[in-house]
Amino acid sequence: MAFEQLLKGKLLREFRTLFAMVEIYCKAHHESATDGLCQDCQDFTEYAHIRLDRCPYGQDKPTCNKCPVHCYKPHMKAKTREIMIYAGPRMMLPHPIMAIRHLLSERKDTPGKPPAGCSNRHLRIKASIKD
Repeated sequence: MAFEQLLKGKLLREFRTLFAMVEIYCKAHHESATDGLCQDCQDFTEYAHIRLDRCPYGQDKPTCNKCPVHCYKPHMKAKTREIMIYAGPRMMLPHPIMAIRHLLSERKDTPGKPPAGCSNRHLRIKASIKD
């Protein structure tokens, strides 16, 4: 997956969890020509990847439903909710560890206002300037 080149740590784990949920949702709701995702779901995962990369909390990111900063556009937030409502309960069999980690991360407190320049994107840009 080319998406994994930009994300690391907790952000990568969250993206993998979201991607697994999208796979479950897409297989049940969309007719895809290949074994992968339909175009609509591919577009959604690309959007989610960009949002995670630019999250102002960076590696200290809370789960999106508890986050005070709303990064997603309203229609994408509704799509995320629809995917998670469907796929969340179905994650326990194919991906039990991902599902449990996601449930545990939802229980953590939301951190305060994020410091400036903490997003994954800002850190990558800083690192590339130093090189």
